Amino acid sequence: MITTGVSTDLYAEVLQFYARQMQALDGGDFQAYADSFTDDGEFTHSPGLPPARTRAGIAAELTEFHRRRFSGTPVQRRHWFNHVVLDHRLDGGIDSTSYALVLTVHPGQKQPEIGPSCVVRDVLVRVDGDLRLASRRVDHDQDR
Repeated sequence: MITTGVSTDLYAEVLQFYARQMQALDGGDFQAYADSFTDDGEFTHSPGLPPARTRAGIAAELTEFHRRRFSGTPVQRRHWFNHVVLDHRLDGGIDSTSYALVLTVHPGQKQPEIGPSCVVRDVLVRVDGDLRLASRRVDHDQDR
């Protein structure tokens, strides 16, 4: 068995952080999602797109992404994070690697659209005692 010395309290805190973050994203509250990053946070989420930087930039990118991708098509997206691995960094932050699967549900359709399947690489830091993302990089499995 591989262990990293991460406490169960920290692990639970990170999972709660992710749960709140993904519920904000899936609920269309892009500003609340962006607020989970540091002021100078960086978010790389789609192949071929440059990283979004700063909270304002992240919120704007998500608003534009959803407008481009889903304009005129009401959908409900669900982001599922699992197999979260945490490692302490020498600078005091936390490296997090997890699997993510996105489900998209269209009105009147029982079967969701599944995908993309991704690996999410985060750097978490504490700001005034609270967890924040310094960076998130989402690598899509189909692009590997």
